[in-house]
Amino acid sequence: MEYGEFLAAKSQANTGDGFAPVWMPDFLFDFQASMVDWSLRQGRAAIFEDCGLGKTPQELVWAENVVRKTNGKVLLVTALAVTVQMMREAEKFGIEVKVSRDGKSHAGITVTNYERLHLFEPSEFVGFVGDESSIIKSFAGTRRGQVTDFMRKMRYRLLATATAAP
Repeated sequence: MEYGEFLAAKSQANTGDGFAPVWMPDFLFDFQASMVDWSLRQGRAAIFEDCGLGKTPQELVWAENVVRKTNGKVLLVTALAVTVQMMREAEKFGIEVKVSRDGKSHAGITVTNYERLHLFEPSEFVGFVGDESSIIKSFAGTRRGQVTDFMRKMRYRLLATATAAP
């Protein structure tokens, strides 16, 4: 095997392991809908957008699509201070989420914070959303290892942040 072929075989880029959206709400702007469509078709993707561009509704719509397509559960993990805001945004957009602080997952989308990730069982989820994912930018960081290990075998993964690693 040539070295180029070896590298291509190891690549995870453009795997297209996802699916076409099953639900695209009218409240998304065109660019947001395009990002959700692209990230769902990829299956594993990242949304790195500037502040104020609406990553939260994109994450919620992405997660809701995974739930509807698979009839499985999605864990949406965020910073502690953002958990309540995520709940309010979901209500505003008519997307049902449940906040869990004790490691119990709920049908559909469960929201928790990074500090409680260890309480959850990865095998209960088909999808993972890492909000404010810049929290895992330290290559050798403990949090990065924890998040990577948690979502390693999930088919559907989405990371989103406005402060991507340099």
